[in-house]
Amino acid sequence: MPPPRAPVAPEARRAVALLITRWHEFSDLRALADIVLVRGAEQQRFTGVLLAAAPGSVRFEALSPFGQPLLVATVHAGQLTAYDAATNEAVVGPADARTTAELLHLPFDPDDLVAVLAGLAVPPDDLRLAEIQPPDEHGPSLLMIGAVHQQRVWMDLETGRVDHLEITGGRAAARVSFRRDAAGVLTGFDLAAGDGHVTGAVRYRNLVVDSGVDAERFTLTLPKDAKTRSIR
Repeated sequence: MPPPRAPVAPEARRAVALLITRWHEFSDLRALADIVLVRGAEQQRFTGVLLAAAPGSVRFEALSPFGQPLLVATVHAGQLTAYDAATNEAVVGPADARTTAELLHLPFDPDDLVAVLAGLAVPPDDLRLAEIQPPDEHGPSLLMIGAVHQQRVWMDLETGRVDHLEITGGRAAARVSFRRDAAGVLTGFDLAAGDGHVTGAVRYRNLVVDSGVDAERFTLTLPKDAKTRSIR
């Protein structure tokens, strides 16, 4: 059950407003992404093209050494689609925190996913509680609890820059640590989920932000003979 609504202190209210402002300033990004995912004893490496656009659209194409897409995954219009060209198989399901938690142990709604890719944090829908937490080894943090999940955001309370993010939804929890260069430009992030069962690292190359990405780029048309599995 979600917690009852609680009064928000001025400092926490300013922090929430700052996160919302930075989120609304973001439009889109595109980059080459080097990804390493470790699940148990299995390690996977991908290099591909990443596109993301607010509020909740993502496309990732994992490329072969010859530049051909091996795996294409999209989140758009409330639907998640992943297509494996090697096996001609596809997975389709609702783009929500329950689906991503089942597939990746990451309790991310589409806007959470886009925000993480952009080095941001978006407050939960139907915010019930917001409190500034005492500093720890990472500094001060903002705890936010919504109707479905909660977030803890380690941030600069003056600029809104997010350094670490923890999202918990149901039995799934994920921790993200952002990487930035000396000028503060996002270079990628590290993540851990599933009580450490899933870890990963994403590093960006040729990152371009707010250049405009056509919405049609997030539409994925599957081959007619693809074997499709639906997730409910």
